Amino acid sequence: MRLLTLSVDPARASSLGGTWPGAAYIYFNYGVHWMLNVLVKGGPRDGLILIRALEPRTGIALMRKRRGVEEVRRLCSGPGKLTQALEITKRVHEMDLCADPKHGFHHRPNEEVEVVADRRIGISRAKDFPWRFTLRDSPFVSVPVRTSPEKKERRFTTVIGRQPPKCKTGLTG
Repeated sequence: MRLLTLSVDPARASSLGGTWPGAAYIYFNYGVHWMLNVLVKGGPRDGLILIRALEPRTGIALMRKRRGVEEVRRLCSGPGKLTQALEITKRVHEMDLCADPKHGFHHRPNEEVEVVADRRIGISRAKDFPWRFTLRDSPFVSVPVRTSPEKKERRFTTVIGRQPPKCKTGLTG
């Protein structure tokens, strides 16, 4: 699975002081959806990354059953859809997402991707911060990257997977 869209919000990590980098932080949002976040530590700022979407590659039949949706690109195209498709609940809170590639991050040698920073969606405050990161032209996100003539999007090209995440000292990618 590929993690596609990320929103970084360091303010949310305040209650996770003793938890290790790469730990899943799960919470129930407005009593409706579970949200999957990953704790990042060891860099200039500690914080949480909300996993907003992913590209389903395996287990698609089971995801379709859980979501009641046939179209693959809609299975995990939002944080609530993603947790429903993967059956993520509070039971995986604090799971080490770096310990086992079946349940988290894994090595992808030399895969170059173009990451775009966009304005946040689905919130009313701080929505203009460019803290929504997605792969350029991904069909697996809920809302395509917004572009406008007066506001240029921020682009980053990076290579994922040259080395596995350094989960004991902080996530790298």
